[in-house]
Amino acid sequence: MHTPHPPRPPYPPGPGAVPGESDESLVAVLRARPEGEPTHSVALLLARHWQPAHDYAVVCLASSANAASMVTAAAFQQVLGRLRNAGSAVALRPQLLVAVRDVVRAWSADGRVSEVLPDLGKPAGGRGMRVTKSMTPENRRLAERSFQALPGLAQCVLWHTEVEAEHISVPAGLLGMDADTASMVLEQAREKFREGCVRAHHELAPDKECRHYNRLLDIPIRRGGALLPDVQQHLQSCRFCRHAAEQLSHFEGGLGGLLAEGVLGWGARRYLESRPSRGHSGLRTARRHGGRPGRRSRLRPLSPLPGRPGRHSSRGPRHPKALLAGAGLVSAAVLTAVLVATLWSPEGDGADPSATIGASGSLGPGGTAPSARPSSPPGSAGLPAGPVRTRLRNLAADLCLDIKGGTAKAGAGAELDTCSAAGTQKWSYEQDGLLRSAAEPGLCLDSQVDAGVIVLGRCVAASAERGDDVRYDLTVQGELLPRWQAGLAVAPASDDVGADVVVKIRDRGDEQRWRTDTTAASPESLSIAGTGSPAPGSAGDSRAAGTRVGPDPACADATCVDRPRPRGADGPAAPDTGAGPETAGGPDAGTGTVSSALRTLTRPGP
Repeated sequence: MHTPHPPRPPYPPGPGAVPGESDESLVAVLRARPEGEPTHSVALLLARHWQPAHDYAVVCLASSANAASMVTAAAFQQVLGRLRNAGSAVALRPQLLVAVRDVVRAWSADGRVSEVLPDLGKPAGGRGMRVTKSMTPENRRLAERSFQALPGLAQCVLWHTEVEAEHISVPAGLLGMDADTASMVLEQAREKFREGCVRAHHELAPDKECRHYNRLLDIPIRRGGALLPDVQQHLQSCRFCRHAAEQLSHFEGGLGGLLAEGVLGWGARRYLESRPSRGHSGLRTARRHGGRPGRRSRLRPLSPLPGRPGRHSSRGPRHPKALLAGAGLVSAAVLTAVLVATLWSPEGDGADPSATIGASGSLGPGGTAPSARPSSPPGSAGLPAGPVRTRLRNLAADLCLDIKGGTAKAGAGAELDTCSAAGTQKWSYEQDGLLRSAAEPGLCLDSQVDAGVIVLGRCVAASAERGDDVRYDLTVQGELLPRWQAGLAVAPASDDVGADVVVKIRDRGDEQRWRTDTTAASPESLSIAGTGSPAPGSAGDSRAAGTRVGPDPACADATCVDRPRPRGADGPAAPDTGAGPETAGGPDAGTGTVSSALRTLTRPGP
């Protein structure tokens, strides 16, 4: 749940501050005084940084209760205590935010603390952080390494202008310098940050081939030209280099999302959305004070931006009239598609039950509207009438949802494993949202019984008390949202083999997206998140390729669904335009050849 944010002045520091007092000078006063002696420095530092740190504590805890204030106070004590002895306070804000995250994680792992602070046990907060192996996503490790290597001055100006979306005068005040000097620092910081990402790609490259492509990735993306054919071919098979190309693509637009995800990881997008300055018309004013002139990025389709993918851009809010005009065009396309489908359908129902899951209202090649999708709740996938049997492959990890121990039994946890033809990787998604194990049809995925850790539990009817615990909404982006809390999403704790599968705060990232198997020759295949080719191990198994199936003879309880096949189920599937909210370029999508190539390369493969 998002917390309200009172308006705050877009300039530091708080009332009563002495002009020219930087964060570093305030900490220097603390070092010079005996510990415990009250000073004005602590009050000023709290006035400058308390509210953002508290906001992030609310995000990390998934709660605005008193625990958030306790976490914030502990983080301040930890950071200021460390700075009394050594260290730089030049970039204090990101240090405090990371400390907030680490305090929540440490407290949630301590049973004594968790017992007195129940808010630490939420699966979307402390409990989820505890089971996560790394706070930094795999596709942000270059950004993390590069930012950590930057001087404090560069970290400060980048963080406050890009993540906090504040005017350049804000970091200038925190640094005790004038705005013009801070603007020059900002321009140099952006370039050093990019160079650091390129260097990190070379240093962390898994093999010589990746190192060979280091400059061949950087230079064309920087210039907006075309990637060489052999580079494109390499990206198809190398996830490390795909992630590198995606991170480099952010430098022609806003860096807020890249920085927040690289430094904070957990809850980064929620924190980004909570920044008050992002709602102001002067969001990108820093660009006019020494920052690089705003140019539309040619590589933006590689990764969804913070917030609601396809709707927001870190380049700033769009004019409301433009948004309304865009909505009108999309609505017209949807209405046209529905009317045409209705008029030409022999039965007049206007629905194509075998249509591929995609974005409603998106235009196909040549400006034509694709076939109408089946009617479904907003944001949910237009699934065919009847169960769909498939594997679920995580988009970020490229691993499949499996059962721990290789045996389907009540209480067994869900995990990620290498995709195979194992029966424990087959799942039946039914029209009412029930997600049933094909290996043991009487058991379903339960997201509540173990406080947000996904385990197998007995399937129950939708009307039962636990009905929503074993049911999920499958969105057009491939997210699995628990019926009991749509603000959460099913995701792995990490992208490693054997990682637990849990529920986390929904952030619309790739780690929370799942795709089904498809069979190119099957007219009944179901495609999620742009899947377009059969997965390994699916050949010869017509029931394991996302196809609709009839009643399962092994399923005998009251939750089994025996539905007739809908009319038109044998018709051809609508073409997958790949224009869903997660893959469509949108207003900021580039039109260059590099953009087209990378958009194709980052589409989920088999």
